[in-house]
Amino acid sequence: MNNNLPKIIGGSINFTSYISPRFAAKLAIDLFSMPKKGNIQPKESEYLKSATQDHVYFEGLSIKTYNWKGDKETILLVHGWESNSFRWMDLIETLRSLNYNIIALDAPAHGASGGKLFNALLYSECINVVAQKFNVHTIIGHSVGGMASVFFQHKYQLKSIEKFILLGTPADFIGVFNRYENMMGYNTRVSKALESHVLKHYKHLPEYFSPAVFSKEIKAKGLIIHDKKDRIIPYNDGLKFKQNYANSEFITTKGFGHSLKSEKVYQHILDFLND
Repeated sequence: MNNNLPKIIGGSINFTSYISPRFAAKLAIDLFSMPKKGNIQPKESEYLKSATQDHVYFEGLSIKTYNWKGDKETILLVHGWESNSFRWMDLIETLRSLNYNIIALDAPAHGASGGKLFNALLYSECINVVAQKFNVHTIIGHSVGGMASVFFQHKYQLKSIEKFILLGTPADFIGVFNRYENMMGYNTRVSKALESHVLKHYKHLPEYFSPAVFSKEIKAKGLIIHDKKDRIIPYNDGLKFKQNYANSEFITTKGFGHSLKSEKVYQHILDFLND
């Protein structure tokens, strides 16, 4: 994306806010919720054919699932923004070699799932449907996938979930929201209209939706991994989980960035699974 384009679009929405703050908020939310990437590419599709594929449904929304069958505990892999289940390929192959039963899902508006809009609360409801169907034991969530996974478990407290692994996960929604607003250069009118939109549709202001705070109520044993060089989700977000998620272990990495795709990270995950 052209470096100036977000500010140009933001300026247009700012102008709209003087005519209709409510409409400006809708434009901003739709832009925030509409992924530009995450479609499955041909080489990705070929790999995903190695899984048993199916769909589950949440309120008519079709969610694609993939199952690499194994005899050990069931692990659910939850990808992040503008991604899909293929992002887990290296970890999947590592877990398959150890005979874990692996489930992955494509988020709404991502991969082979339906829908055009995405948000973490919608994603959390889809995770719930998948986790219950497959009797999931462990969840591994990356980025907003980790956020949605915390939202899910905080709400449903699914008893089958015994372990939680959060990779580069945002600690609070307000931080994600503020970074988006700063990137777009929204004015105060748009920011206040966005807050009102969230309150109207989700019954709480943005600051309520804090995975780090919600993690206080998660009983499953947790592993939090965050990289000091993460340029997408600040390292301080990982520290917030460390402060709040009592039954968890926190690991700092350096040099793996936001993706955390590394054999060293995978070894931390395996050690945690075997503990």
